[in-house]
Amino acid sequence: MRDRVPTLRLLAVTASLAFAAMAAPASAFADDEARRAILDLRQQVQQQNEQNVRARLQLADQLQSLQQEIAQLRNQLELVSRQQPSTAQQGQQQNNHPGNPPGVSAADPQEQAAYDGAIDLFRKAQYKEASESFAAFSALYPNSALAPSSQFYLGSSRYALKDFKGAIEQLNTLVQNAPNDARAPDALLVIAGSQIELNNRAGAKATLQRIVSEYPQTPAAKTAQSRLQLLQ
Repeated sequence: MRDRVPTLRLLAVTASLAFAAMAAPASAFADDEARRAILDLRQQVQQQNEQNVRARLQLADQLQSLQQEIAQLRNQLELVSRQQPSTAQQGQQQNNHPGNPPGVSAADPQEQAAYDGAIDLFRKAQYKEASESFAAFSALYPNSALAPSSQFYLGSSRYALKDFKGAIEQLNTLVQNAPNDARAPDALLVIAGSQIELNNRAGAKATLQRIVSEYPQTPAAKTAQSRLQLLQ
């Protein structure tokens, strides 16, 4: 009996060592697989981070370009009514009112005076007062030949005041009521600028595409095409 106990113990120790020897390679194999998986995951995370950084830099460049375009649009709005008409245009205009569109004037002297007063405020960059004056003109003379031009300057004044929703509303009215007016494509440009200011990139893109489609031969179409490239 005493001889069998050491033998049994020896067998148990031998079996335990054999089991450990068998388990060791499997454990080592599992560790290697885990290490490789971790390294692969780290590499994927690093690549994703690099892609995110590149995307953020690209977006920052696009936003900077858009901001420059918007700044140029603001400058254009400030200068648009200061542009003096050509000699031919002056000959077409009645009563020599430089603020009138070519060949357009008011039949009523009071109507013309109201429009001239609003234009003068816009030229002086008094946009709040200009906005109020153009709104009053539109209310008093809704059927005036100068109504589309007044609507354009009203929307532009709202844009200059950073009332972008108000600018969109007024300029949409112009485009809807007078789609063939010379100011219509410019009005759409200001609408697109307002949409960009409101972070409505999809809306701005659709407005710019509309300019290119409906007014392809205008200077506004060229500007719209350059801005569309920034929104891609």
